[in-house]
Amino acid sequence: MPLSEHEQRMLEQMERALYAEDPKFASALEGSGLRTYTRRRVYQAVAGFLVGIALLMAGMVAQLIWVSVVGFLVMLGCAVLAVTGWRKGPKPGEQPAGAGAVRRQARPKRSMMDRIEERWQRRRDEQGQ
Repeated sequence: MPLSEHEQRMLEQMERALYAEDPKFASALEGSGLRTYTRRRVYQAVAGFLVGIALLMAGMVAQLIWVSVVGFLVMLGCAVLAVTGWRKGPKPGEQPAGAGAVRRQARPKRSMMDRIEERWQRRRDEQGQ
């Protein structure tokens, strides 16, 4: 649920007050911890993916199907963790959302059908001109 304008202003005032009162603490909370956590999570997922490959190959060599299936599932789970962690992580040089940056107005989530209908309507309007 998006914040109202009043709540956004109050939050920005609290952020500015925190920066004025203790800039070192505020910069520590800025998001560098999130970046290292995300990077560590991706590295762990890659290591788990390699373990999954090893299990898959060991299961094939030992002719134990269940070990190969477990290896595949480990690979799949780690791949999903790596991709989601990579997407959520802040880009290099990008400021996290809580760093006092100007916030965009949050748009309400629309359903897929609403978006499809909107595109269809736009196409019909463009063709009608």
